[in-house]
Amino acid sequence: MATSDYQGKKFEGNSATNVVDSLTVEEALQININGEPFTVTMRTPGDDVALVRGLLNSEGVIKDHDFTPDVILKNENKNGIVTIVDLIIPEDKLGSGYSNSRSLLSVSSCGICGKKELEELSFIGKVLDEKKSVDISTVKEMFDKMQRVQSAFQQSGGSHAAAAFSFTGKLLCSMEDIGRHNAVDKVVGDLLVSKSLKEAACITVSGRISYEIIIKAFKARIPILCAVSAPSTLAVDFAKELGITLLAFCRENRATCYSHPHRIKNIHQSSKVG
Repeated sequence: MATSDYQGKKFEGNSATNVVDSLTVEEALQININGEPFTVTMRTPGDDVALVRGLLNSEGVIKDHDFTPDVILKNENKNGIVTIVDLIIPEDKLGSGYSNSRSLLSVSSCGICGKKELEELSFIGKVLDEKKSVDISTVKEMFDKMQRVQSAFQQSGGSHAAAAFSFTGKLLCSMEDIGRHNAVDKVVGDLLVSKSLKEAACITVSGRISYEIIIKAFKARIPILCAVSAPSTLAVDFAKELGITLLAFCRENRATCYSHPHRIKNIHQSSKVG
């Protein structure tokens, strides 16, 4: 599985240490069928032929299980990662899923997946420049508050949670869903309905962080995003670009910040480098 090294600042107890972590690579892959763009999906590079064949099968694009089209890998980016694949599929092999590539969007719940071309991925928005900060101890308190109201998880162990907080750590909203993206959407939606979105400074998430959750926080203009698990490389790249403070591995008394650490305070911060 492809990984890449990223620098971060690890907060643990009363110390802050510079670290280098290996994160899982997340990149977009454009799929062309019969010379036309079909869709874009996110993935970790590697085994792309198997990914494309499996995806087209599950979405009903190829109706004949015995048919294996040639998959031509092309357009490598500067890191040698394939960004576009071409397939030739005879008309009699195409299933009903081919008629609506946009249906992939509802399956993925992703800000990229389901679009037809990589050129469609650009968006316009002012980079977040919020100057206020949150103490690292408050981040732990946020997760404690979120976990206490995860009633569905406590009963089933099978749901994700997301919560929104003010800069002072006040819980504004907490939601659960089987999908972590849906939990974030529910939080943002509730803040919009209650007209309290402007109070929101931080979103906490119970799972990992990939590109689409960064975009959801950015579009909601919420400057800090904290996760229990790891971020992907693309999540960190976009967090840096869009002005999002991204913390991951927020467990017990530690967390690692991968972008815009100026919004995280640590009263007892040291200058140790490791």
